[in-house]
Amino acid sequence: MADLTWRATAAPRRSTRTWRVSTSAVVVGLVVLAVLVVPPLVNLDEQAVDLGAKLQPPSWAHPFGTDDVGRDLLLRCVYGLRVSLLVGVVAAVVATVIGTAVGAAAAAFGGWADRVVMRLVDLFSSVPHLLLGIFIVAMFRPGVWPVVISVGLTHWLSTARIVRAEVLSLRSRPYVDAAISGGASRWRVTVRHLVPGVLPQAGLAAVLMVPHAIWHESALSFLGLGLPTHQASLGTLVQSARGSLLAGDWWPTLFPGLFIIVPTLAIAGLAGAWRERLNPRRRSELML
Repeated sequence: MADLTWRATAAPRRSTRTWRVSTSAVVVGLVVLAVLVVPPLVNLDEQAVDLGAKLQPPSWAHPFGTDDVGRDLLLRCVYGLRVSLLVGVVAAVVATVIGTAVGAAAAAFGGWADRVVMRLVDLFSSVPHLLLGIFIVAMFRPGVWPVVISVGLTHWLSTARIVRAEVLSLRSRPYVDAAISGGASRWRVTVRHLVPGVLPQAGLAAVLMVPHAIWHESALSFLGLGLPTHQASLGTLVQSARGSLLAGDWWPTLFPGLFIIVPTLAIAGLAGAWRERLNPRRRSELML
């Protein structure tokens, strides 16, 4: 009886999980297709300003409507998504590299080095990411690289903790003990045996970090501290639409906002499926 009950509850959950992963994969595929195909075909700089067509609501000619100077909002959202996604991916890679290096070094060397590094991680974690990011970008002119540096320097902390815990687990494996007994140096053991073992977890951390990096860029650009206002990104589009929203024109804010929310949720959904594959125990718990 219990087995029948488990089967009856596991099948709908498995079906829901499969539907969620499939939907996320379709959305991510459409996003990649849009950012790769649309910009080479249509030059955003060639879009003429048409004040007579400004703030037109969604229609067949302009599915997302037009902005406050008459430009097609759908194209600007695609361009903005391309810029925000580029910033998010590069910043996630930078943060993952920093976090992996710091976490692996702390766990591999142990002792006072591990304690000092983890106390520094706790210190940086006590400061809100956005506040620290604002402090970093304020030292540079608005642009892509200051945002990448800001996100990279504020989002490596969780990766460092994950990698450190994984390296501590790998250090107790028999093949690591055999390498140490064979005379391998600590540096060689770390590079040849420990770091490759944490790459799947580090890759998962990088994918999970992409949505956070996109949100971080959007927040900084919305505050006027990220990308310049003339450069289309999802944050700058939302920032430039504030006056239109107060005037009752909802589409210049709604559609860029959806371009922030939907792709990031899709990326997080795929990352969640990857996490379940890396952690079979977690996957079996979800099936119960």
